[in-house]
Amino acid sequence: MEADAYVRQRALPGFGAAGQAALGAARVAIVGVGGLGCPAALYLAAAGVGSLTLIDSDRVSVTNLHRQVLFGPPDVGVAKVTAAARALGALAPSTRVSPVDSRLTDATASSLLSGHDLILDCTDTWPSRLTVDDAAVALGVPLVWGAVQGWFGQVTVFAGGARLRDVFPQEPAPDFGVCDAGGVLGPLCGQVGAAMASQAVVLLTGAGPGLAGTLQVLDARDGAWRSLPLAGGVRA
Repeated sequence: MEADAYVRQRALPGFGAAGQAALGAARVAIVGVGGLGCPAALYLAAAGVGSLTLIDSDRVSVTNLHRQVLFGPPDVGVAKVTAAARALGALAPSTRVSPVDSRLTDATASSLLSGHDLILDCTDTWPSRLTVDDAAVALGVPLVWGAVQGWFGQVTVFAGGARLRDVFPQEPAPDFGVCDAGGVLGPLCGQVGAAMASQAVVLLTGAGPGLAGTLQVLDARDGAWRSLPLAGGVRA
């Protein structure tokens, strides 16, 4: 048995004890505990992030189970944040998980997200995404953003003045990115959620520049990640 859960992680070049300490001291907010939020929260808790705030107002549905990997059949009907906190507590008892059974709104976003070092936007509607973006900018907190639609996934980081509204000045068609509007591939959600968790670890530990200024787009059908520069959309 390993000496502790993080020995392989600390062995990474540029990570070490300082990186692990940074994760242990970090406070991360995850907005949306669904197809992206579940794998992201799972990997961040397993990595040793000290505090996770989970924000979601939904209940677990049987149609969620093929992609929302923190939940099982006994959780159907239970608040997602409650079920997720229970699962994460079993996986990583040293991580403090704060479940917030509430929908993030323009009126509550700043108070719910204040005091965090990093925000992960794992929501699936554009009004919610823009609300998270506005709050992150107002609070000066970096934002890891991901989205899945059909066979496609996207992930990037908004920091240093760049923001979601720069990339999408106008809200796309209402059904873009909404799971209920079409099919969604479970493993693709896992890939994007894990990529978001990786970016969070990189940012929290200072291990590298991360994806700021670059949008990564994955087509699950050919397995290819494509990089799109976002520098031209950043406001001066």
